[in-house]
Amino acid sequence: MENLTAQELLRQISSGVGLIYVVTVNERRLEQMVVQVAARIRDAGAPLVWNCVDGLTRDGVRFSESADPATALATAIDCPDARILLFKDLPFFWNDNPGLLRWLKDLAAGVKGRGKVVVIPGDECQIPDTIRGDLVILHQGLPVLDEITSFLEQLRGRDPLLKGLCDADPELLPRLALAAQGLDLAPVERAVRMLRLSRQPDGGEAIASLLQLKRKIIRESGIMEFVENDASAVQVGGMENLKQWMLRRERAYGLETIASGKSLPKGILIMGVAGCGKSLFVKAIAAQWRLPLIRLDMSSVYGGVYGSPEASLQRAFRTAEAIAPCVLWIDEIEAGISSQGFKSEGGTASRVLGSFLTWMQEKRSPVFVAATANAIEMLPAEVMRKGRFDEIFYAGLPDTPGREEIFRIHLERQGTSPADYDIALLSGSTRGFSGSEIEQAVLAGSFDALSERRPLTQQDLMTSISRTVPLSVTMAEQIKKIEAWAFKRAVPASGKFNQ
Repeated sequence: MENLTAQELLRQISSGVGLIYVVTVNERRLEQMVVQVAARIRDAGAPLVWNCVDGLTRDGVRFSESADPATALATAIDCPDARILLFKDLPFFWNDNPGLLRWLKDLAAGVKGRGKVVVIPGDECQIPDTIRGDLVILHQGLPVLDEITSFLEQLRGRDPLLKGLCDADPELLPRLALAAQGLDLAPVERAVRMLRLSRQPDGGEAIASLLQLKRKIIRESGIMEFVENDASAVQVGGMENLKQWMLRRERAYGLETIASGKSLPKGILIMGVAGCGKSLFVKAIAAQWRLPLIRLDMSSVYGGVYGSPEASLQRAFRTAEAIAPCVLWIDEIEAGISSQGFKSEGGTASRVLGSFLTWMQEKRSPVFVAATANAIEMLPAEVMRKGRFDEIFYAGLPDTPGREEIFRIHLERQGTSPADYDIALLSGSTRGFSGSEIEQAVLAGSFDALSERRPLTQQDLMTSISRTVPLSVTMAEQIKKIEAWAFKRAVPASGKFNQ
């Protein structure tokens, strides 16, 4: 979906289009764009503007008896020196007004008002079928990074406080623009003005305010969850290939470039055994690249609370693009997009899959998709085709070095030194354990020691290990099936780097 620019609007008007419908949530930005375009067209004059309260106006001067939209349209068309007509609020009137629809149809066909163009802002769902075919429908999305940067530069020119902060910190304006990406210009201006209320103004306050607004957008979407994230790659034991994959991209593009979204990879799919660190590594990626992490709950997509599954998914994608650059975490993707779902859900599952694949293929916003799956064999082949994701990784049960690293991480979290324990013995005793099972063994041993008010010992750990029956035993057949599928179909997350 192309984002409307002044150049595109000018091109459409110059081509002789009579009726343009702009899907937008910001009439003010659209009106400013219309004024700019009118100034670039010879003899176009200032645009005429209509709304249901003020009627027809031009440069603030009202036309008499122009409250009725059909009457106002006739008056505007008869105005000889006005080529562009901006009619706000019109979608609220055209459903029960056949006379108004006839005016618009004749205008679109060139029967009336030849050379005039009517621009109508509104919501896409407000378009009646009787006139949809007569409209050129354009979409005005949120401002892009260059537009935000230009707006902030203009704001700096007329706001002494912002100018002083930018002079003291030359990197403040680019950081403000990046934090504001995915927001409209009005909240950006409000965040800057709020600095005047601070006793010690700091650009960091404005950035924090913008990020808080992004969190609010995610919460209000209902389908998404903003994940408070303090993870890092050093908290993940093993997974050398995944870590190297991330490091190579940082070296190639630079961390600053990736964090800005300019060279953000498309995404990865991590499949494997439950409890082996898939979710933790997604958090580590977001933290390492300094990107907000939002989680999409596929059960909410199918829940019906926010409309049909297709509409809910599109709403989630629009929210992610509004927050971009970001990491979109789709946990247990097979729960919402699976080959079995086609048989049980029929057309709905097919449409959800089609929406997902189309968005993955055509998205232009810097949204890094990190999907995790426990049963990748349930996913349709179209999802795993090269080009949807940059890479597919298999996170299996940790090997010996990986288990040793996991023990060190969790022992340090308990405030003890790993050097006080026989890590090699612990690793050897937990063959077939997942990372989460090792974590629980350490926590159980620590609880036993704490209950007796003494330090954690090697025996405490060995005892808790002996009481644990790992998933590799209780679900042996299922794990073997996953490993067999992943063999030569996915890049192992652990082991020697071989990409």
